[in-house]
Amino acid sequence: MISGRILSTEKETVDFATVYLKGTGYGGTTNHEGLYHLNAPAGNYTLVVSAVGYKTVEKAVVLTAGSRVKQNLTITPETQQLDEVTIVSTGVSRVKRSPFNAVAVDTKELQNTTKNLSDALTKAPGMKLRESGGVGSDMQLMLDGFSGKHVKVFIDGVPQEGVGSSFGLNNIPVNFADRIEVYKGVVPVGFGTDAIGGVINIVTNKKHRRWFLDASYSYGSFNTHKSYVNFGQTFKNGFTYEINAFQNYSDNDYHIYASVEDFETGKIDRDKKERVKRFNDTFHNEAIVGKLGVVDKSWADRLMLGFTYSNMYQEIQTGVRQTIVYGQKHRKGHSLMPSLEYGKRNLFTKGLDIVLTANYNRNLTTNVDTASYKYNWHGDKKLMNSPGEQSYLYSEANNNNWNGTFTANYRLGRAHTFTFNHVLNAFHRSNTSLLAKEASTDAIAKETRKNISGLSYRLMPSEHWNLSVFGKYYNQFVAGPIAINANQDDYERTTRSVSSMGYGAAGTYFILPGLQAKLSYEKAYRLPTIEEMFGDEDLEMGDIGIKPERSDNLNFNLSYHRSFGKHSMYVEGGLVYRNTKDYIQRNVADLSGGKYAATYVNYGKVLTKGFNLSARYSFARWVSVGGNFTQMNVRDNMKKSISSNAENLAYGERMPNLPYIFADSDVTFYWRNLWKKGNVLTVTYDNQYLHNFTYYSAIFGSNKGEYEVPSQFSHNLALSYSLKNGRYNVSFECRNLTDEKLYDNFSLQKAGRAFYGKIRVYFGN
Repeated sequence: MISGRILSTEKETVDFATVYLKGTGYGGTTNHEGLYHLNAPAGNYTLVVSAVGYKTVEKAVVLTAGSRVKQNLTITPETQQLDEVTIVSTGVSRVKRSPFNAVAVDTKELQNTTKNLSDALTKAPGMKLRESGGVGSDMQLMLDGFSGKHVKVFIDGVPQEGVGSSFGLNNIPVNFADRIEVYKGVVPVGFGTDAIGGVINIVTNKKHRRWFLDASYSYGSFNTHKSYVNFGQTFKNGFTYEINAFQNYSDNDYHIYASVEDFETGKIDRDKKERVKRFNDTFHNEAIVGKLGVVDKSWADRLMLGFTYSNMYQEIQTGVRQTIVYGQKHRKGHSLMPSLEYGKRNLFTKGLDIVLTANYNRNLTTNVDTASYKYNWHGDKKLMNSPGEQSYLYSEANNNNWNGTFTANYRLGRAHTFTFNHVLNAFHRSNTSLLAKEASTDAIAKETRKNISGLSYRLMPSEHWNLSVFGKYYNQFVAGPIAINANQDDYERTTRSVSSMGYGAAGTYFILPGLQAKLSYEKAYRLPTIEEMFGDEDLEMGDIGIKPERSDNLNFNLSYHRSFGKHSMYVEGGLVYRNTKDYIQRNVADLSGGKYAATYVNYGKVLTKGFNLSARYSFARWVSVGGNFTQMNVRDNMKKSISSNAENLAYGERMPNLPYIFADSDVTFYWRNLWKKGNVLTVTYDNQYLHNFTYYSAIFGSNKGEYEVPSQFSHNLALSYSLKNGRYNVSFECRNLTDEKLYDNFSLQKAGRAFYGKIRVYFGN
């Protein structure tokens, strides 16, 4: 037997480190105290210790029959992981040596809370979460002035376009991820994406754990239930499996303030707001992700087959404006997704690393709008002349989505790295109406294919500076129906193809130890998404002819990190410049009968200038305090009107429905070994501030406040107690402690004060 303890250079135990005898099947992981035990036949071996975020250590050992060898090892932090992540404070890390402006959000501190992945992202500088309501509502992430489709989402490097709403970031519990990488503005070619605002990459835990079980359940206001379970094993022969399952349920029956239609007079007093309760907003979703495969083989570091199933039901309380209220309108859907993941370092030759992923997603969404009644916010109903609260609708959208990614990295010596990436995405949607006795499928399907290739070269001659240059090729094919008469009742199939080239460069330089500057530029393109071209067959109206966005993106970032004794501090500032042409804007369109829908249009020129600041201080392992401040001016840069050659009255004004000043801060206190060794009490206070903004152009009537989202300042409080080094955990939260009136997209109101409790257990090693 050989045993011992693995410590870091900071004298902290390293749990879940992988310990094995090189070239054999004998291995395991350290427990929560950093201890390991291995049994093997007598002989000469090389002991290998590896852990995420640390340098791999090898040590020659001799095992003799009938004896026990004790071997303690100390490992040092590795700045190569995640392209060199350096932990600078609780919660947020800096992707340090990378020339790209990127941070990593560590989810470990949040895993005892009821937060989801989108909540966790608000800790990142320049990030703003935008939601249209409660649990399961439409959600957008705003990053440095860009939101929605401008920001692309990945899970372990796999693009998440077309996966369905069950896998929206506001529906996935924070425990699902080990960390979240945020690339702001200029994006490395390794993601093979067409983002202009940035990229969010959810990274799951890939540590080799002999066995583990992580399970939690929470309950809270508005009859909200959330549960999560994650378990798996890695055997000595390399076979591994893992199951992830989660669910969310909420009535979302919180109170709001709204104008109520009087059915007797047919009038709505816009100036009179009544406190009413939402009554048609139930949401639930369920998802299970299974993976099995092998790791650490001579022919594959990781080969995994996966299968995902998700289900969703969502009642729709209101349209894109809160003046509209629905009483029976809803949608439901499910998704099936098989997947493949393969990765191998030093394939065929030293320095060549390959990653290949592929998945197919079949998503069926049913929209139901067949009620014959009109509702107001009191829940009263009035018989209508014809059915359909928004539009008479009972239809299925059958979405088929294929994704494939290929990434190759080749390291030539220490200083040179070449990266090639290709992403293929194909989408096909057929719509079937179920209103008649016999189902009727549209004769013309909606299709798109997207290919993006990227090639980059990185020069890293020393630890003090490095430089990357890259090029990207974009190609998209689109096909679908287009009306050929004024009544829009006759269609023909139309097709189009677009292609373009982009390029850029990024560099970083350490001015002093701990003081780092980053500068990056990209001539970027963003291809229209499925929703922007085809809509969602309900409240979102697409435009098949919409053009790609083009943008010149420039980022400058300066950061400083220093630790002295038990003190650690980190400050960061960033400047952002975006000159965007054919900007794709989401607008609200007036329909007949006082109804509204969302539309997408190309808005000629938009100029973005802004900055964000971030700071954090921690003392020992007792307290951490920090915050972020962002100001982004996204302004209309069209001197002439789009529809005519007349002067554009909105020239120089801020683009509507975009927050431009927001901030957050938090402080966390830790009482370690409270009442018993290994127990920790954690208390966290955090807040969010949002400055008022208009959701129509600022020059049109906003002086009355009629088209304005007001300034708001919300506060949250959380308390958690962890026993036996995290084996048992209980937490309590109060969100929106002061019951602030919170609004967002087009002044849709969100929930007031809410309380939640959560229990969590973790077993394994």
